[in-house]
Amino acid sequence: MQREAAAVERVFREEYGRVIASLVRRFGDIDIAEEAAGEALIVALETWPASGVPPNPGGWLTTTAANRAIDRIRREAKRDDKHQAASMLYDDTPHAPTGPVEDDRLRLLFTCCHPALAEEARIALTLRLLGGLTVAEIADAFLVPEATIGQRITRAKKKIAAARVPYRVPEPADLPARLRDVLTVLFLVFNEGYLATGDGDPIRADLTGEALRLARVLRSLMPDEPEVAGLLALMLLIEARRAARVRDGELVPLADQDRSGWDRALIAEGHALVRECLSLNRPGRYQILAAINAVHTDAPTTADTDWSQVVALYDQLVQLDPSPIVMLNRAVAVAEIDGPQVALAQVEQLPLAGYHAWHATRAELLRRLGRSAEAREEYDAAIAATQNTAERAYLTRKRGQLI
Repeated sequence: MQREAAAVERVFREEYGRVIASLVRRFGDIDIAEEAAGEALIVALETWPASGVPPNPGGWLTTTAANRAIDRIRREAKRDDKHQAASMLYDDTPHAPTGPVEDDRLRLLFTCCHPALAEEARIALTLRLLGGLTVAEIADAFLVPEATIGQRITRAKKKIAAARVPYRVPEPADLPARLRDVLTVLFLVFNEGYLATGDGDPIRADLTGEALRLARVLRSLMPDEPEVAGLLALMLLIEARRAARVRDGELVPLADQDRSGWDRALIAEGHALVRECLSLNRPGRYQILAAINAVHTDAPTTADTDWSQVVALYDQLVQLDPSPIVMLNRAVAVAEIDGPQVALAQVEQLPLAGYHAWHATRAELLRRLGRSAEAREEYDAAIAATQNTAERAYLTRKRGQLI
């Protein structure tokens, strides 16, 4: 029974963004959409284990949730605004324009990224509604307490209701003002799929696929914006390696991946976009990250990687984004040129204690320096700081190999 329930919950997570977006479009209320979706999950947990997952689970969940929302509105019809909403459920009057793109999820993305909301609240709310991430998963992404994220999401939903933020894709002239947050959210959704923070599937192809799909739609909206092209290129070059990233339930780092398993069509598409960005000469964060990944995917082996170019690109990125995580990734490349001792000195200066990748990087550098006792402690810290099953398996094996 637990296995069937887990399967239902997995399907629900995969379909969550689509269901919520559809319900918000229909009812215009995020709270109603979330509550109805939750009720639909309860019905699915009660019926699917016996009847099986329906052929179109997303459609089933959306229909069931919509019916629950209608029931709720009817129960509250004595309130004027709810009564009006109930009558509109069957109104054949054409809907107001929804913007230049007919895509429920993209409209939801732009609604959540409205300038009326605080920046951090925009991102947290979108990750919750569009990506279906839990509050705990979002907190991990921001490296902040769960309560903080919960408060941001609550405030954002209240602000949307109070300010009557429209559920639509902005007109073309308004797109640039929201672009940065939209790109940030898409990349965070993609990252959650690329290396899931929970203890379920280590890689969530539903999230990486959805982020890629939305990035393609966004590029059709803004074909001359190099950062949109850069983000799409970055996602393509990372997604191209997905099939080689986990083997026998264990995460496979870039250096150990079977490059024959990389998707060459995605790599070619990503490289073409990187070249397009370079020709525009308007560098940005995602373009530089895409260029770094282009260097990695261009090398036939790890030994053939142009690490000097990688470090030079990170130096450019630091000028735009001098964050500790960028510096951590730069140090990994520095280790390939100047050795683990130089890289370790840089890593130890970063305020990232408690972040699993920081501990994992320190563990690897200490291992290479022969400082096994210290490396063991860092592997333990990294294992404790991540719930991803494939990453934990990899780190546990590396720890066990220490002399």
